[in-house]
Amino acid sequence: MSPQGTRWSDLVIAVDGPSGSGKSTTARGVAERLGLRYLDTGAMYRAATWAMLERGIDIDDPDAVATATSSVRFDVGTDPRRPAISADGVDVAGPIRGPAVTAAVSAVSAVAAVRRQLVALQRELIGDGGIVVEGRDIGAVVAPDADLKVFLTAESAQRAARRHAETGGAADQVGATEADLARRDTLDSTRAASPLTQAADAVVVDTTELGLEDVIDHIVAMVKELPAESGTRRP
Repeated sequence: MSPQGTRWSDLVIAVDGPSGSGKSTTARGVAERLGLRYLDTGAMYRAATWAMLERGIDIDDPDAVATATSSVRFDVGTDPRRPAISADGVDVAGPIRGPAVTAAVSAVSAVAAVRRQLVALQRELIGDGGIVVEGRDIGAVVAPDADLKVFLTAESAQRAARRHAETGGAADQVGATEADLARRDTLDSTRAASPLTQAADAVVVDTTELGLEDVIDHIVAMVKELPAESGTRRP
């Protein structure tokens, strides 16, 4: 039964973790199961990166990236069944998953002004709650008062295999995918602005040996165990 109309409809659930840990599919599944909205914050940084590449902005020039991003209009859908995102009216849901954006997104995400702009938008979208938000700094930065914080992780080889399957690359390139994930993890964990981090009060879930439905079941069970006052702290 959908929890809409109950106390769950005010919840904020934060799902963080590195690439390939299953954040997106898990967060969408939890949102669908509970009848909540869904927000992929990583897609927002990818959309900003796509806009920079389209405009020919040097992604290694933080000032140029900050200035250009400030003029981009982002429209983000929160339906877990049909997640959507556009930049300046252009549907970029497909293009942002391409290799060019993947290679550049860590540099754009590291720009403090970009993070301030997008975090403000993310908090606006979170609003009064009723949402599952996934990313790399949700529990620690974007929504530190989230009712439930989950940090997904998995062994690097498993994460690489999952990401490789998503992108449909050649079988002999899994090693390259693993190396790229390690590169992004290092960049995202060491950046000065809102690094990839595990919130102190997050529940760690290792998905290495778990199937998607098992992870979703586990998180939904945690939601059902939340105290009755959960979801009531936001104005």
